[in-house]
Amino acid sequence: MSQQRLAGIFTPNIVPLNEQGDIHESETRRYVDWLIERGVHGLYPNGSTGEFTRFTAEERRRIIEIIADQTRGRVPILAGAAEANTRETIKACEYYHTLGCRAVAIVSPFYYKLTPAGVYAYFKEIAVNSPIDITLYNIPLFASPIDVPTVQRLAEECERVVAIKDSSGDLPHMMRMIAAVRPQRPDFAFLTGWDAALLPMLLIGCDGGTNATSGIVPEITRKLFDLTQAKRYDEALDLQYRLLKLFDAMLFSAEFPEGVRAALRLRGFQTGEGRQPQSANQQLQLEKISDQIQCLLAAEGFTNEPVCGCPIGQAANEEEVARIVEGVVGELRRQGILGRG
Repeated sequence: MSQQRLAGIFTPNIVPLNEQGDIHESETRRYVDWLIERGVHGLYPNGSTGEFTRFTAEERRRIIEIIADQTRGRVPILAGAAEANTRETIKACEYYHTLGCRAVAIVSPFYYKLTPAGVYAYFKEIAVNSPIDITLYNIPLFASPIDVPTVQRLAEECERVVAIKDSSGDLPHMMRMIAAVRPQRPDFAFLTGWDAALLPMLLIGCDGGTNATSGIVPEITRKLFDLTQAKRYDEALDLQYRLLKLFDAMLFSAEFPEGVRAALRLRGFQTGEGRQPQSANQQLQLEKISDQIQCLLAAEGFTNEPVCGCPIGQAANEEEVARIVEGVVGELRRQGILGRG
């Protein structure tokens, strides 16, 4: 393809809602400007963080309309285009192409678990009929997995398939995909959706990520990316530790993506309540989680500490991250891929 390979941090943004539970357009526009001003490389609406399954097809189109209009070409848009079947997905691809989006991201078929042959056939039909570049979206937690032979086959046969966004967090799986595809398709991009391993994924050859934390602390994710590109790995590793704490708090302490919505409120946005109803106990738990997230953001200087104060030395699994990163760096240096400096 003639366009530049997808690279950098694409933010999978939350959609602010008003008191009626509808799209809060002015706040969405303010959020877009805020993210771009803080250095994100691109925007990724209608993804998992954006709760695409909780909006109607018309609302999903409206979300892209608002974001494309507000972005005005300042950064590329990777638009989530997955619908219930290939016919409607292709229609979404056609429409997002008219809005000037750089590419679309399409999740593997969900609800019905398909064989690799079924996954291939699904993406093949879309790719043959799409006017816009396609990013495969692998998230085995929620949808049929996309295995390495399927990625390789689609990359070789379909010029429109230009990237994969992988949210499995599986480092060896990503390495196998890169090894299988990149020799034949140097233009093919690999993006990670797993914030806890952003640095290790970049070290093994990923071009960037679609990371929920970038919607809350875009300053940190952009800096981590830039430091890694500059081979300042010790500094990047320090940021990875800090991202890990926020990622764990947002992802595992509340039903996803309510923790992300709570964190964005702490950065000054009127996010409204999500469309998934919460029980009284869940709401109470979310308040406690919000205090935890606020402490993490306060430690970075992004907000004040909660009234109840913050504990000293909040724990994160830093040793595990350090072990993975140091192992990857060591192996790459032994192979002569990275310098010793």
